[in-house]
Amino acid sequence: MTDTLVSILISGTPLIYVTLAGVLAQRAGVWNLGLEGLMIIGSCALIVGIVQTESFVQAMLIACALCVLASVLLWYVVEKLKANPIIAGLGLTGLGLGGTSLAIQALYDSEATVTAPFGIPKLNSLFDADLGPLGSLSVFVLFMPVAVWLVWLLLERTRLGLQMSASGEHPFAARSVGVNPSRMRLLALALGGILCAMGGAELAGGSLQIFSQNMTAGRGFMAFAAVIFGAGSALGATAAALFFAIVSALGIRAQLIYGGAISNDLLQALPYLATVFGVWLSTKLRGGLGSIRGTAEMRD
Repeated sequence: MTDTLVSILISGTPLIYVTLAGVLAQRAGVWNLGLEGLMIIGSCALIVGIVQTESFVQAMLIACALCVLASVLLWYVVEKLKANPIIAGLGLTGLGLGGTSLAIQALYDSEATVTAPFGIPKLNSLFDADLGPLGSLSVFVLFMPVAVWLVWLLLERTRLGLQMSASGEHPFAARSVGVNPSRMRLLALALGGILCAMGGAELAGGSLQIFSQNMTAGRGFMAFAAVIFGAGSALGATAAALFFAIVSALGIRAQLIYGGAISNDLLQALPYLATVFGVWLSTKLRGGLGSIRGTAEMRD
């Protein structure tokens, strides 16, 4: 039971961080399909940063800076150059996947996996106690519920969060009371960049301490699906991401137990099948994508 819980937390934590980034962008009025690219930039930057600087703090700052910079680039292309946000987001994903491969090739003259001497600090080291299998989890797992609460608090209980939501849902009304929707979107995307950096860092440095090409394997798109499944709500999207993580963890356990009897390809496809089912169910129950909060200008 504990091993299954650990597997769920390992699978779910990176996904939840990136999902929260998608929620912020969605509520501010941007369909961020660049989550996959931002996530892999965070993964690559953390591992390469640790190898180059031998400091977790400096590596994490580099990861956050690069993800925020890429998010600002997305904002500039969408807001200033008036590009289609979906096409721009997919372009950012391509930039992240291709850019990280190019960076690894340029730095190490090889496309092989990069291994860091250490990763994100573990709970065992934080509490200086034997926590069993839970002690092998990173401190980012412990901070994850706090991040969910902070995003919910920002969006539902603060003036800034309400202005951000109004910028996505009622941008014309927001402008009439002096709120600049473009600045709100910039802020939402920048905060999302930090969350994507944390998600990517947790994926690469939480338990594996390695970076390999395309290691996100579609998790950014799963996070986007969780945003749709959760209708743009921080808590709803987190629950959807957790559901995908549970399916993923059960798939891994099933491979260990029934690997010889059931096709591994089918078991590995379970999270993605659950994602497709979740999006279909969400749109079926809510009457289409137009019901999702925070996309008013795009619908118009």
